[in-house]
Amino acid sequence: MTTQDKGQIIVPTGGGKTFIMIQDTINQFQSSIPKTIVVVAPRILLSQQLCDDFMSHIDADVLHVHSGKSKYLNTTKPEEIIQWVDDSVKHRIIFTTYHSLHRIVTDVDTIYFDEAHNSVAKSFFNATQYFANKNVSNRCYYMTATPRVSRKHERGMNNAEVYGNIICNVQATELIESGTILPPTIVPFNTEKPAQDSIIDIIDNAYDDGVLKVLVSVPSSKVLGKMLGQSSLLEELKERDINVLHVTSKFGAYVNDKKVSRNEFLTTLREWAKDDTISFICFHYSILSEGINVSGLTHTIMMRYLSVVEMAQTIGRVIRLDADDRARINSGELAPMNWSLYNKPTGYVTVPVHPKTKHIVKRLQKVVDAIFVEGKPPVSLVS
Repeated sequence: MTTQDKGQIIVPTGGGKTFIMIQDTINQFQSSIPKTIVVVAPRILLSQQLCDDFMSHIDADVLHVHSGKSKYLNTTKPEEIIQWVDDSVKHRIIFTTYHSLHRIVTDVDTIYFDEAHNSVAKSFFNATQYFANKNVSNRCYYMTATPRVSRKHERGMNNAEVYGNIICNVQATELIESGTILPPTIVPFNTEKPAQDSIIDIIDNAYDDGVLKVLVSVPSSKVLGKMLGQSSLLEELKERDINVLHVTSKFGAYVNDKKVSRNEFLTTLREWAKDDTISFICFHYSILSEGINVSGLTHTIMMRYLSVVEMAQTIGRVIRLDADDRARINSGELAPMNWSLYNKPTGYVTVPVHPKTKHIVKRLQKVVDAIFVEGKPPVSLVS
């Protein structure tokens, strides 16, 4: 990135894409001339997390350009964004989402597209292409674990005019061997019940040892509403001392029975993930699949059919190291891949399997083998 003004950084989930962006920003802010940097994320929750991560290392003026609220100034009005940039005398960082990127019409010095596979979507590509222009953005980088390409049109990351060349492509095998991420373990769960009726059985049969921190991908907000409001699931989880979090675009964010802001939801999720005395299950529909950095998750349950990208991203939620394991590896006390001494030696990925859906497990295992054994990033086609 110090030698190329545009390009792709392909790094598996948990490999440190955020800190690559932060270090590059620190380098850019060494300039005596104030610079403007834009950080693009697929969702508001991730944008807020990235802001927290950046601002724990950097001193700069901050603006959020999306519909969600934050502790910093928020606006989606182009004229207010331009005025904010003009008025600022310090280095500046704008955190935005792909949905709101087109609202930013000011020139920028550097732009980072986090989870850049989202940028190929038809509704986001025009804004992506706009900022790829050297006259608009001096430096432009695309960060992802799951690149998407196209054979039929320009909306693919193989479009070098927009996305540049691949600057770096890190293999998951390298990250496992260095003690940076964990290998996942696929755990099929055979059941005759619908997936949404299998949660308690899965927990009782597969996860009967220790504290559980489970992320569940639900098929839809409607299904989640029925699970929580028209069944005994909440009562049964409460009997097992398992807390419940859930977040969807339709219902918002909840911690047990309390509706909270997304900031409070993310803070609670992170705190509970670090606490060895708290068990919880977190339901979501498409919101927590990408980028959310929660190192303590032990299991994920896939209740719906996922694309290759969604599979890889969901697996990525549970392969982050336990915080204590990471500290011991950094100090040299724990040797990478000495699994018997890890507090968390793997991330478990469970799929409810019905007689007619056994092929899903084979497909998932194929994706896992490609990424974590063969070291190949999961490339998908733009539809």
